[in-house]
Amino acid sequence: MDVIERYINELMEKSTPDRPVWNIEKILQGEKAGWNYIDGCMIKAILEMYAITQDLKYLEFADTFIDFRVREDGTIDGYDVDELNIDNVNAGKTLFELYDLTGKEKYRKAIDLVYSQIEKMPTTKEGNFWHKNIYPNQVWLDGLYMCQPFYMEYEARFHNRKNCPDIYSQFDSVVTHMRDSETGLYYHAYDSSREMFWCDKVTGLSQNFWLRALGWYSMALLDTMDKAGKEDQEPLKRMEEAFKDLIDSMIKYQDESGMWYQVVNLGGMDRNYLETSGSAIFSYAILKGVRLGYLDQSYEAYGKKAFEGICRKYLSLEEGNMSLDGICLVAGLGGKDRRDGTYEYYMSEPIVKDDAKGVGPFLLAYTEMRRTGWEYKG
Repeated sequence: MDVIERYINELMEKSTPDRPVWNIEKILQGEKAGWNYIDGCMIKAILEMYAITQDLKYLEFADTFIDFRVREDGTIDGYDVDELNIDNVNAGKTLFELYDLTGKEKYRKAIDLVYSQIEKMPTTKEGNFWHKNIYPNQVWLDGLYMCQPFYMEYEARFHNRKNCPDIYSQFDSVVTHMRDSETGLYYHAYDSSREMFWCDKVTGLSQNFWLRALGWYSMALLDTMDKAGKEDQEPLKRMEEAFKDLIDSMIKYQDESGMWYQVVNLGGMDRNYLETSGSAIFSYAILKGVRLGYLDQSYEAYGKKAFEGICRKYLSLEEGNMSLDGICLVAGLGGKDRRDGTYEYYMSEPIVKDDAKGVGPFLLAYTEMRRTGWEYKG
């Protein structure tokens, strides 16, 4: 067992469904965990560890964690469909895999419950889901990852692909409205109404290119294509082109360390820093993109460089325990804190250790590194 696997095992041993040690937001708030995208990211990564190792401890941990929340009738403790928060769909991805692996009928019922939120989500005039009911007419890159892979898997498995055109249309809309033609990068968010204080009143766009949001979007493209099957060749070709274009654009900004900066295109500016979660996401996206044939083999070197850069800079041994640093705790727009999307805003959010928004993608990237035959050398 290498040190990374030991690190993951330590986190699992210290965690319960109510108090996972990787949910730093809840710990700082002094609250118990509930049904949330953060734990969803981590459990998805632990299920990938099971897929790569076939070690039952990973499956048993993931099953116990999700089973704790899902009742026999398929309702989920801590989840309110009518909150209409797109983030809450993300943890639903784990239900498909756990249903297949355990056969528990309550997971199948819970999948339908999560899908019922998608059926209720309000949309912008362009047809994109609002990020949350409290953020009307807003599309955030983050939300594409939180929802669309679940949406596609449900359509492909249980709904005869009825709403696949809607999924493709939502991705096409993001390319049209949120991509910057000069850099090839995507702005963090778009306000279709042009009403929010943080948006440009002409374009509706926020001001900056935030690394993790770009990462979520890259995984949204990749994981949705992975669940789509091969039936819809033309829209899938557009998604594949968008994915490769994004990766090519990001590679231009990859630091010599292998990592990327918190505000991607402003490396070297005061306070900007090499950030773990987004760098791990792009390591995963590149390596998985190569494995699935969306990128040619030459790209693998960029993914490996990113992962090894994170290990060198932020993976450390402290008092006998492994720790992963350099993780932006959270970033968003608007809300009661009036987050304005300026460069100064992205620099102001806390940098933390061992949060699932960094650890989950790091673990996903690790599983892809393992698939290449790579071994951690310390």
